[in-house]
Amino acid sequence: MRVVVAPDSFKGSLSAAQVCAAVAEGVRRAAPGADVAAVPMADGGEGTLDCFLSARGGDAVEVAATDPVGRPVKARYALSGDGRSAVVELAAASGLPLVEDVPPDPMNAATTGTGELIADAVRRGARDVLVCIGGSASTDGGAGLLRALGVRFLDAAGVELPPGGAALARLASIDDSGVPAEVRAGSGRSRAARPRSGCR
Repeated sequence: MRVVVAPDSFKGSLSAAQVCAAVAEGVRRAAPGADVAAVPMADGGEGTLDCFLSARGGDAVEVAATDPVGRPVKARYALSGDGRSAVVELAAASGLPLVEDVPPDPMNAATTGTGELIADAVRRGARDVLVCIGGSASTDGGAGLLRALGVRFLDAAGVELPPGGAALARLASIDDSGVPAEVRAGSGRSRAARPRSGCR
């Protein structure tokens, strides 16, 4: 008998890899002769990066970033062995678990930290960036991410808007003249992961 164990994480309790290990152990106890294949899955939110690292390999890179409410945080992304591709998990720097200690404020929270991870990957030579979107603490639609890459969001008077989704109601123009050439060079190949995607 062959059993494939392919769960997502149990939010707030177990990672996908831990669920795999627990279920696989249970299957082996019940059916000692079973061939168990453990395949952690992810939906683009927390744990997606670890899922990719487990399935595809690569190096985890930890850098200083900004959490959704503007505090410093350490966050990771994955860089391929040749350094040309990166996987960035939005939840790593902009996710809900990072703001569990403060009152919810999604309208003023920002995705700046995710952009900082992308910028670091590009500085290291990545030209193909997969952004896994899920578990965001922000409603800024990625404006903070783009701000970290050099984009400016301006009101009708030409004043730069503050971070967060609420401020976008006053958006009149977008200035991308500050986006570095290396980011522009790879922008055509950057993409976002679809929800409910597995790692295999």
